[in-house]
Amino acid sequence: MRIFMFSVCWLLVSASISLAKTPTAQHPNVLFIFLDDYGWRDCGFMGTDFYETPNIDALAKQGMIFTNAYAGAANCAPSRACLLSGQYTPRHEIYNVGTKLRGNPKHSRLEHVPGTDTLSTDIRTWAHQIRASGYRTATIGKWHLSPDPLPYGFDFNFAGTKSGSPPRGYWPPHPQAPGLQDAPKDEYLTDRLTDEAIEFIQRNQEQSWFLYLTHFAVHTPLQGRPDLVAKYESKPKGQVHDHAVMAAMIESVDAGVGRIMESLKQLRLHDKTAIVFTSDNGGYGPATSMSPLKGYKGTYYEGGIREPFFVTWPGIVKPGSTSEVPVINVDLYPTFCEMTGAELPIDQDLDGESLMPVLRGTGELPDRAIHWHFPAYLNSYARIDQQRDPLFRTRPCSIMRYGDWKLHEYFEDGGLELYNLRDDIGESSNLAEQNPAKAKELQKMMAAWRDQIGAPVPTRRNPRFDAKAEAEAIRQRTAK
Repeated sequence: MRIFMFSVCWLLVSASISLAKTPTAQHPNVLFIFLDDYGWRDCGFMGTDFYETPNIDALAKQGMIFTNAYAGAANCAPSRACLLSGQYTPRHEIYNVGTKLRGNPKHSRLEHVPGTDTLSTDIRTWAHQIRASGYRTATIGKWHLSPDPLPYGFDFNFAGTKSGSPPRGYWPPHPQAPGLQDAPKDEYLTDRLTDEAIEFIQRNQEQSWFLYLTHFAVHTPLQGRPDLVAKYESKPKGQVHDHAVMAAMIESVDAGVGRIMESLKQLRLHDKTAIVFTSDNGGYGPATSMSPLKGYKGTYYEGGIREPFFVTWPGIVKPGSTSEVPVINVDLYPTFCEMTGAELPIDQDLDGESLMPVLRGTGELPDRAIHWHFPAYLNSYARIDQQRDPLFRTRPCSIMRYGDWKLHEYFEDGGLELYNLRDDIGESSNLAEQNPAKAKELQKMMAAWRDQIGAPVPTRRNPRFDAKAEAEAIRQRTAK
């Protein structure tokens, strides 16, 4: 019996060893840096005039910058669900942060579609596929899609829980976050996540790895290291950006990127590692600006969904290159699989396209529209100047970009907004009445997409809606 058990154990160990990969030029290690609430212009290579990101900028210059890159949604949980599943929101059904109505029910004309707040474990993520191909997989930082990320294809989790914001802020204690229970009282969370990322790379330097470094930064609460906050409080303000605490938080992320890059060089892994960098949604409106884009986190104007995004891959991606092709975060699932040699899942719908032809410079993406579907409500916060109405950052809607054209359709009132983004990146001139034929063409395309994907459109009137209360609330907010 002991001999039999020893043989079985040896077979399992042998299978594990044979499955493990080592990085190659064609199938490199992958470092995926995913920031939270980091806006389109919040780094130097995208035009900030106040924040300092020398390490991120240097890295971006080594690869391809995508200027028309989008998140899958305008706020955290649905965007992350799109990213991990490779699916638009109607497939995974995470539409909002939580399932309850956001905002005053007297101001909502329709009953929202609640969806779910947990990513189904029936969905195979790209982490499942990549691990099955022989990579060691890790998530370090924010998770937000369930209590535990390990069932979703990750070998290692540090700090990831259901929480959408830093566990009790950026300073200890963090009693519920895995690995952070005994954090020193003066330890800044962003710095610790960088430490853990470096340690993971060091532990796995002899085999292929995929590291999902998903910083809590720069999500609220706005807390920076005091020394860095003081630095930016004494710095002259920019015309686009001027928030000292946000600048300090961004510098901590950037310094961490520099430390990771130095570690990769010391371990001689720099040339064997592809790096992908982006964010989950637009910047936090009260603290940053996406100008000339309109909007911020929670709106489906460009400022709420367009993201900084680049890919570096030594020997594959041309340094200093730029792409204007519109891409969205569901494209990363097939891209990651092709990048690592992983198979796509069988019998699971994916909505993205692999970016490999663009990254390799060998081809283009197929002609397509990209979509967002939000059958819910997202209430306003302090800032209300760049949203459709002062009570909600967004109301139930579908959005589509096709070529240079972008169509908004709002379900409460049937309102349409049509913009040509090449001519009007700030979405300042609604062309729906001037060009009704184009609006009708795109609306028909969007309706066909909703039918094809099974996207729920809210139609039931909210019995708690109070038109007088809504009008008075609008009057009060606009009078401030």
